[in-house]
Amino acid sequence: MKVGTIEPIQESEKELRLRTGISRTSGLGNNGGDNKDDGGGGGGNNGNNFPKKNPPEETLPQPTNKSRIMMGFLLLVVLMTFGGLIAAYVVISTNKAAEWQPFANLPFQVWVSTAIILASSLSYYIAKNSLLKDKTGKAKKWFMITTVLGGFFISSQLLVWFALYNDGQYMTGNPYAGFFYIMTAVHAVHVLGGIASLGYIILRTWNKANSEREIEKRKNDAVSVGWYWHTMDGLWLVLLFLLGFYK
Repeated sequence: MKVGTIEPIQESEKELRLRTGISRTSGLGNNGGDNKDDGGGGGGNNGNNFPKKNPPEETLPQPTNKSRIMMGFLLLVVLMTFGGLIAAYVVISTNKAAEWQPFANLPFQVWVSTAIILASSLSYYIAKNSLLKDKTGKAKKWFMITTVLGGFFISSQLLVWFALYNDGQYMTGNPYAGFFYIMTAVHAVHVLGGIASLGYIILRTWNKANSEREIEKRKNDAVSVGWYWHTMDGLWLVLLFLLGFYK
């Protein structure tokens, strides 16, 4: 009876050992799997299973249109200057003072000047559009044509003043003649400034650009100088109307 009672006890102890061994191995297997998963997930994210985020791409700052801003302020000053001259002209011409003696006819050189400055405005338009379309060779040619036409305009203005002087039309004694000389001279000075700006544009576009930023800078400068040049064209037409028809 004692032996019979001991054997079942020994068998139960073996079963208990087997069971505890199986549970331990299964626990180790689960932990190993967890560590494997953690190791796989922690390969680049410190154990966190989150997708990697690509770093933001570096973008170059866009160049500011400083030339356009400066040109806007310059044109504001120019318009204020001519606005004062035009207002004074209108007021004095309206009074119909005895000293106010308009010219019977404008010198024909004035009409030559008008044709030249209109042609220069058209040539600048062609040059600017060519540059915006990356046709640098064509743009340089038309910029040079515009510069030459600007020089011709100044020459024609000198001929106008010589013709008036030879005809006895002086600044003193006739307010209309004084306004004619002053307004056309102020306009010619501003045209000289435009010719200088054209020379700058030609020098900038003479050599091939070595970067995209340089190309954009050239285009912005061409647009800004174009505003100035076309403004000079428009102001000349206003002066022509006042001096030729509103007198």
